[in-house]
Amino acid sequence: MASSVINKKILIIAVIMLAAVLTRLVPHLPNFTPVTAIALFGGLYISNRILAYALPLIIMFISDIFLGFSSITLFVYAGFMLVTLIGTQRKKPSILTIFLGSLSFFIVTNFGVWLLGYPKTWTGLVECYTLALAFFRNSLLGDFFYSGVMIIGFNFIQKHYLQEVK
Repeated sequence: MASSVINKKILIIAVIMLAAVLTRLVPHLPNFTPVTAIALFGGLYISNRILAYALPLIIMFISDIFLGFSSITLFVYAGFMLVTLIGTQRKKPSILTIFLGSLSFFIVTNFGVWLLGYPKTWTGLVECYTLALAFFRNSLLGDFFYSGVMIIGFNFIQKHYLQEVK
């Protein structure tokens, strides 16, 4: 019976992630997306480590097929993996966990932007991160919004529909 509950839990997690990633396809504020939230959600709620990393990556990859890839895609995916790691290590959703995910994603992806598009100097690095701060505000807002919706939604479903038989 427990295996059935685990399979249902993974299915529900996947459906929540898919629903979240679909919001990338509708008009939204720049960087107000579920990207970091999906990675964090997988790390927090999927106990199988391979699946915790693979499922969010697969879902993101599929959405990127429709949205397109960019020169920093590898850095985006690296940041995504780091956010999943934060989720697997913290194991409990919190404001700090969401913020750490947002900050780490910001650091990794903008490092890629600096490497690919700015002078490789201290001034270039500072300029890159300084200009990126305008986008970080929307990223934080999106991360808190989507993480909150996904976590609260999953906890509700888990409490009311995934009760284990004891």
